[in-house]
Amino acid sequence: MSIDTKNINDTLKMVTHENLDIRTITLGLSLRSCVNEDINKLATNVYDRLTSAAKDLVSTADQLEREFGIPIVNKRISVSPVAEICSPCKSDEYYKVAYALDKAGAEVGVDFVGGYSALVHKGMSNCDINLIESIPQALSETERVCSSVNLGSTRAGINMDAVLKVAGIIKECSQRSVGDNCIAAAKFVCFCNMVEDNPFMAGAVHGSGEPSEVINVGVSGPGVVRAVLEKLPKDAPIDLIAESIKSTTFKITRAGELIAREAASRLGYAKGILDLSLAPTPAPGDSVAQIIEAIGVEKCGLPGTTAALALLNDAVKKGGVMASSSAGGLSGAFVPVSEDSEMTNRARAGFLSIEKLEAMTSVCSVGLDMIAIPGDTSINTIAGLIADEMAIGLINNKTTAVRVIPAIGMSEGDTLNYGGLLGSAPVMKLKECSTSIFANRGGRFPAPINSLRN
Repeated sequence: MSIDTKNINDTLKMVTHENLDIRTITLGLSLRSCVNEDINKLATNVYDRLTSAAKDLVSTADQLEREFGIPIVNKRISVSPVAEICSPCKSDEYYKVAYALDKAGAEVGVDFVGGYSALVHKGMSNCDINLIESIPQALSETERVCSSVNLGSTRAGINMDAVLKVAGIIKECSQRSVGDNCIAAAKFVCFCNMVEDNPFMAGAVHGSGEPSEVINVGVSGPGVVRAVLEKLPKDAPIDLIAESIKSTTFKITRAGELIAREAASRLGYAKGILDLSLAPTPAPGDSVAQIIEAIGVEKCGLPGTTAALALLNDAVKKGGVMASSSAGGLSGAFVPVSEDSEMTNRARAGFLSIEKLEAMTSVCSVGLDMIAIPGDTSINTIAGLIADEMAIGLINNKTTAVRVIPAIGMSEGDTLNYGGLLGSAPVMKLKECSTSIFANRGGRFPAPINSLRN
């Protein structure tokens, strides 16, 4: 399918008036060649790998931005799960690899580096445990490094021992970075059904089935979709709403496809996927919550919200998949509370609860995302929250995730202010009661019957 730049004139108008941007160009890198039993040598190899392979990433993205007039907000790197490349190491000082990733990221000028990760959905090896236990130090002592852990999959079930362990890690991340708005917890996410080609943070990781180097791109366009829907009459039928979203998403995706092809060609790397997710920002009008309200729900969070989000998510995929040679990643609609200004407002006003957000995650791209919870929330309660979200992904055979931030020293009604794309997170009410028996049972939550697909 050829791309004629004349055909994206409408899209260029969206840049000026409706906040369209390329959210990220993410370079995925395999670190298999870096393996060494000496952790210091391994860290050096990782630094050399990133600074060599990504040396032209930012300059190329900047050049594309100037040529095509489409903002490219973030330049990122994702790497092989660090727990895997550290497995031969005799030392458990895995955080040294995080330092190397951070130093290399600063050297090449990227915004984030993802992949300080472990996949433990069926069990935890010693290297997995070492990496997980090092996450609080790694994230609190670096600026760009992001981390993720896969806790479950539809094929394998949920590792409930790992769920409890990760709940404690999230709490420790907040405690270690309390002087910096608990930012370490905001750079960590846990998954069920993690994907190998996600370009978005904090969960980007370079999967074992990927090429040695690959360019993955994520596009953002909530403001564009909202503007189109607001022009429709109030009595427009729901199928017309869906068709309007599809046609708009097609235009948005074509712009991303053009950038992805050009970036891969100029860097000399494989072109990977285009993630179709609508990723909001705190900018006025660039909001998934406002799309839901444009569909007809009076306030995002009220009855009808989940149905409207399901319609949006499906229409985005249908419109985007025809515009890209390879759609992938997470692809749908994100609902990060802090990063969507109207989500933030609706949560602060009480229209959105954590329970409603959990229901929404059954039909959206990912899960509970960028949600601040009271700092005194117990580890057992966080584990229960994670288990609930993992179960939604498990049963529905979809990716779900949890990125919550225990706001140490804060309670319901207070606000964590990050600024930039991370926005501000109102501390949301979380029902707290003793879940110690459930959280501490351990074992492996069985895979559902629909896992037997062969």
